[in-house]
Amino acid sequence: MQRRGLIAGASASVALAGRAEAAAPQIWSAEYWANKGDVRLNLFRKRVGAPRRGEAPRPVLFLVHGSSNSARPSMDLTVPGKGEYSLMNVFARWGYDVWTMDHEGYGRSSRTASNSDISSGSDDLAAAAPVVEAATGQSAFHYLGESSGALRAALFAARYPERVNRLVLTAFVYTGRNSPTLADRAKRLDQYRASNRRPRGRDMIRSIFTRDMPGTSDMAVAEALADAELPFGDSAPTGTYVDMTANLPVVQPEAVKAPTLLIRGEHDGIASMEDLWDFFSRLPNGDRQFVVLNHAAHSLAFGLNRAQFWHASHAFLSMPAPVHGS
Repeated sequence: MQRRGLIAGASASVALAGRAEAAAPQIWSAEYWANKGDVRLNLFRKRVGAPRRGEAPRPVLFLVHGSSNSARPSMDLTVPGKGEYSLMNVFARWGYDVWTMDHEGYGRSSRTASNSDISSGSDDLAAAAPVVEAATGQSAFHYLGESSGALRAALFAARYPERVNRLVLTAFVYTGRNSPTLADRAKRLDQYRASNRRPRGRDMIRSIFTRDMPGTSDMAVAEALADAELPFGDSAPTGTYVDMTANLPVVQPEAVKAPTLLIRGEHDGIASMEDLWDFFSRLPNGDRQFVVLNHAAHSLAFGLNRAQFWHASHAFLSMPAPVHGS
């Protein structure tokens, strides 16, 4: 009964978000490009209303996609008749200036011979930061990454602490301990090492929604995601899969200085509780939170209880600054 109540509560929140969408001010969007050497990286931005000269700055939130799908299908998905599934829309309506980017080898960005590993993804974020700064006038931003996107964001935060305000790591993995998904994926490690790209068709995208706990998401979302992603091709880079099966840890918690939220679905087959607690306990900043969401799996943004994910992330990102006594 408690679980049904949580699902009903989340559904009500999603319905309210849908009604608010109809009455909300219009969301403005724009496309940008960053250069990483010869690699062209496509950036996408959403906020309520176009930028105006002299306006007060808004908090900048940069969303970092994962291994198998590009930025806009991951962060700005439309699912007809199913409510809101765009993280960009949700956070734009909450007053954020929201950005995302296709990493090298994904979506609209340059298709290269690189396998687009975690370190390369951190370099992509470094190349994007001056573009965001030029457009917003701000030099440090919030980052929210999912799965391998969380690894990219964490590594970037370790390398460029001056660029990061607050950090949300969802479906993160530290060493891979007690991860059935990564153990299964390791069986194909030689295949991933042999090629810089791997097959990524409709069935693979569907499996994201079924491999941990069927029933935690609506399969109509899987079909909408596949429809949005497959125009970019039926393959994805292998670099993050190699890193997550053979090279963990790729970031040390002691190097992540930003305030950090770790957020995990109850049934996540990649991010085990033991692994995440180890990472969390080693973070040096006392401003940190660890959240576990009931009846949720690996991909929180596409789950039935995504409204809880929105709430937990927004609450952390909008946390008042701490007061220190003299």
